[in-house]
Amino acid sequence: MVEEKVEQRPLDDVMLAMDVVDTLRHQQLLVERELNTEQRDLKMIERLRSIYASQGIDVPDHVLEEGVTALKEDRFVYDPPEAGFKTWLAKVYVSRVRWGKPVAIGIGVLAVVWLGYSYFVSWPAAREAAELPAALQSQYQVLSELAKGPVARDRSRTLLESGKSALNRDDRGAAKAVLDKMEALQSDIEQEYELRIVSRPGERSGVWRIPDANPDARNFYIIVEAVTPEGKSLEIPVLSEEDGRVHRTSKWGLRVPEAEFERIAADKRDDGIIQDNLFGKKQRGYIEPEYSMSTTGSAITSW
Repeated sequence: MVEEKVEQRPLDDVMLAMDVVDTLRHQQLLVERELNTEQRDLKMIERLRSIYASQGIDVPDHVLEEGVTALKEDRFVYDPPEAGFKTWLAKVYVSRVRWGKPVAIGIGVLAVVWLGYSYFVSWPAAREAAELPAALQSQYQVLSELAKGPVARDRSRTLLESGKSALNRDDRGAAKAVLDKMEALQSDIEQEYELRIVSRPGERSGVWRIPDANPDARNFYIIVEAVTPEGKSLEIPVLSEEDGRVHRTSKWGLRVPEAEFERIAADKRDDGIIQDNLFGKKQRGYIEPEYSMSTTGSAITSW
């Protein structure tokens, strides 16, 4: 077998040929003029030879001939690729040094924001939503074990039904509000205190009012306070019959019959001290206190 030999052209010849083509392109008028005349190739070669000679460069004739041939064949010409998705993608990749860092920073910031929102807001909210049904049922179980009176039991059941209704509506906010009310109810049920008539020097033990609806009548109230077995005064939510609002207060007036009012007043006038000062008692497991004196239970919070 005879091995075919591939001619290895000197690199200098190739570079010179490329330079010849480049020179011809820069001499566009020369090219256009010479290509329209007879024996144009020879004249172009002669012109090129004189150009290089003026620059002190000796270019072989075969290189000049190859340059002229390459010009006609559009060799050494860069043809840009057609526009398309691949071309756009390549340009984006090549320019990554310019846009890569800002984009990476932006992605990093978005990732941090997303993780922060998920960790502190989204995930806790989802976890709370999943735990709400069990939390409501568990809180109701606690109330059922604590409640002894019918009022406490009925209020516990009512709150549980309200919580379930909120969950069925997918209203987690309302369900959470019901759970908060159930926890507050537990606190009320667990409280123990005595209702004592205020009998300190300089403080009123009772007041009377003239109702707007009947100027000829009088409403009588005894001022009481809630005191724990440890002797601590408590603030209690009290509904005022005068403005219809609930006020948290440590002292309020309970309406009593006139005869009860006069009896307590006489006790205080005797020596300035009310001997029989226990108005009622609130026991653990109940919501409302049990009164030991006659009262409608209606209250006022200011006088």
